[in-house]
Amino acid sequence: MGTRAAVVLYVIALVAVVVTVDVLFFRHHILERLMANVGIVLVFAAFYLTFLKRP
Repeated sequence: MGTRAAVVLYVIALVAVVVTVDVLFFRHHILERLMANVGIVLVFAAFYLTFLKRP
């Protein structure tokens, strides 16, 4: 059950970072917003696969 809670918190952190970056920096820039969101998700995915996923 602890692993599932960690994944849920990780996803909530991902959503919070994406929304915060969108609102603070890229409110009126559609293409830049998309590129930043893809980059953030890729960084979170790489971190998850490197450190949090069990072998």
